[in-house]
Amino acid sequence: MEEIVALAKRRGFAYPSSDIYGGMANTWDFGHYGVLLKNNLRDAWWKRFVLDRDDMVGVEASIFLNSKVWEASGHVAGFTDALVDCKDCHFRTRADHLIEDKLKDIKVEGLPVTKLTEIIKERGLKCPRCGSAKLTDVRLFNLLFETKIGIVEDAKAKAYLRGEIAQGIFLNFKNVIDSMRVQIPFGIAQQGKAFRNEITMGQFIHRTLEFDLMEFEYFISPREWEKQYQYWQNEMWQFAKSLNLTESNLRWREHEEFERSHYSKKTMDIEYKYPFGWKEMWGIAYRSDFDLKNHMQHSGRNLQYTDKKTNKKYIPHVIEPTFGLSRLVGILLFDRYREQEVNGKKRVYLKLKPSLAPIKAAIFPLQKDEKLKKAATDIYRDLKKQWTVEFDDAGNIGKMYRRQDEIGTPYCVTIDYQTLEDNKVTIRDRDTMEQQRIAIEALSSYFKEKLL
Repeated sequence: MEEIVALAKRRGFAYPSSDIYGGMANTWDFGHYGVLLKNNLRDAWWKRFVLDRDDMVGVEASIFLNSKVWEASGHVAGFTDALVDCKDCHFRTRADHLIEDKLKDIKVEGLPVTKLTEIIKERGLKCPRCGSAKLTDVRLFNLLFETKIGIVEDAKAKAYLRGEIAQGIFLNFKNVIDSMRVQIPFGIAQQGKAFRNEITMGQFIHRTLEFDLMEFEYFISPREWEKQYQYWQNEMWQFAKSLNLTESNLRWREHEEFERSHYSKKTMDIEYKYPFGWKEMWGIAYRSDFDLKNHMQHSGRNLQYTDKKTNKKYIPHVIEPTFGLSRLVGILLFDRYREQEVNGKKRVYLKLKPSLAPIKAAIFPLQKDEKLKKAATDIYRDLKKQWTVEFDDAGNIGKMYRRQDEIGTPYCVTIDYQTLEDNKVTIRDRDTMEQQRIAIEALSSYFKEKLL
């Protein structure tokens, strides 16, 4: 765990947010390579589930929605965590996490706050920050971030940062029906930021206050929900495999009734085996007609769908596959991290799928020679027209290889004095460390084949 976090910071994948001011809990900033990796994952998801399909369209809804949306969706009343505060240092933590970390014999899922308070007091649990036993009773806190809109103090209106990106999709259901040539079954996809006022400890970028989601609502006839649910389960699993994630680190787990969100009739998670245990990676929920029905009732707008064949009107049901994008970056760092001993020294590399790697190839001149640098620069600029590549001449060849290994670059291209004579370069494979000579004019076709 510590080595992965250190690698992420050292190599520019993720930094603790507000670090020069002592940091801020549950917030992280993505660095250059983290952004590139995240964008590659986002684009792979969009291509697979939107661009390559005929039954999916996209939207990008506003982060700010009318506050009535969250009342209608049930989030204002039912989107809560059980938290406890330290009376001495004012540290706040989740009650279930506090109990689970200290008491392995107690199962806390589904317990009311009064019972959680009783367990904490009877077992003498203390503040994880300062060690004080002076803790408040457990209380429920809403996870939505509340804010105000308006420039005049008295006229400010309450608003929320969205706790999920689904509601923007539901609000645009009729717009999509009216403007796009879609018929049930079809999906509306979206990628974007969501915000939850959650308290977690020591889980890197697994669960943060601000995070990126990729999800779609797939609108269906009610009688087809079980078939569609199974279909999208399989599609999610196949997408996980396409990222080269280790299958033994993945599993399905169905939510028990008390765990399910207020809108869900059935929820299952693909969990990943982190160093700190099995945790949710992605989820799939059967939301029935909960959202469209509630928005129809609260807004007074007709959100029914008319079947063009039967002319029958009904409120569609929904299958919702949700993919956490921010946490997927962290999962890939954990899953693809490799160590091996080479000539008595430890080599660290990220065995990322080439198409997902932040940098596809790095180009080095073997030595700091102007002729070699010019030849390397020419190759770099040519390859840069098609792929994300890097030029590096800051150090010896071993150090440059090591840096590229740690950011997951699949190929390194070295230009040496022999290159000036035969127009061939040396390509080194990240995973095998094998090297081969290849003509400069063949580089483009070589990478077209390899960078899939």
